Amino acid sequence: MEYHPEQLAAKCLQEINQKIRNLKKLNIVILGKSGVGKSTLINSVFRENLAKTGIGRPVTQEIRSYTKPDFPLTIYDTPGFELGKEQQDKTKKEVLELIRNGASSDDVNKAIHCIWYCINVGSNRTFDSFEEAWLREFTEENKITKVPIFIILTQACPKKKALEMQKLVEAENFHISKVVPVLAQDMELDEDYTVKAYGLNTLIDLMTQVLPDDLQDTLQNVQKASLDAKKKRAQAIVAGAVATAFGEGFVPVPFADAAMLVPTQVTMLASITAVFGMNISKSLLTCFVSSTIGAGGATILGRTIVSNLLKLTGVGAVLGGTISGTTAGLLTTALGEAYIKILEMIFKGEMRQEELDTPEGKKKIKDLFLEFLKKNKN
Repeated sequence: MEYHPEQLAAKCLQEINQKIRNLKKLNIVILGKSGVGKSTLINSVFRENLAKTGIGRPVTQEIRSYTKPDFPLTIYDTPGFELGKEQQDKTKKEVLELIRNGASSDDVNKAIHCIWYCINVGSNRTFDSFEEAWLREFTEENKITKVPIFIILTQACPKKKALEMQKLVEAENFHISKVVPVLAQDMELDEDYTVKAYGLNTLIDLMTQVLPDDLQDTLQNVQKASLDAKKKRAQAIVAGAVATAFGEGFVPVPFADAAMLVPTQVTMLASITAVFGMNISKSLLTCFVSSTIGAGGATILGRTIVSNLLKLTGVGAVLGGTISGTTAGLLTTALGEAYIKILEMIFKGEMRQEELDTPEGKKKIKDLFLEFLKKNKN
């Protein structure tokens, strides 16, 4: 069976859309006083500005949900806690009810997966007495459903003050996952000195540790705060693809049947794209495919080029009309890692998608593939 690069690109786009449609919805409740920087935090972590979408949909008298079509994230926001004990008690009751209803539904898309409680470092050295009592009662009642709770110290500048506050909060021994100091955006102290944002990547790493497996791709899709976390998840997808198709003891693949490798590679590329959460054009995919998988349904531009390429890189050659499982695994690994690198460069603004549809761009793709092939054979 033969594939044209445009056919493979179309298959990739179809698979990407399917992957994104099948992502589970991540649901986060965010709590804290007014003015603690909840909107800034949300818009700095996630690639859609949910805090700027207008008035959220009422869920209860005190809770509103913020989401967007075709975006697998819902933020449940609550009114500020400074509005009186009656409202604070009502908020606690409604949040706990929201958690219990989600848990009893047995639907991961309706469950509450994480709670962020925000405290502004700039205006607080510690809790006031009511806030401390509220948090203690809330975290005790949450022990039944065990939803991960992060206390996020927002506007955590200067760091010394933030670390002191972190120790004070940790000393309270609340039933929570972690206390995380965060400066969501760069803070300009004067014209000569700016404190760089920090802590968002730590928050993403900690959420990765507590969220279930079926929400890992969703988290990476919706977040924009940690490129390293996206890359780590994408590299796990590459390793999984190789293990699935070319595991230990895999028999040699007749080159005439090498088209059987393509679906695995297409699924891998689609999964990586979903993790990066980027709108990838068909022209980019066509350029990437034509420079790597190529035509003829074989891996890497056909049998003759495969043979010459493997000799060039010292991996081996096409012997007896076959490529070994090990060689096929190396080719698939290099394919995945080259694609990750391309998306990384686009993510960082080092390259635009349209630049790949040029002779220089196609050469860059091939050079990256060769680089990773040589690297992985060692």
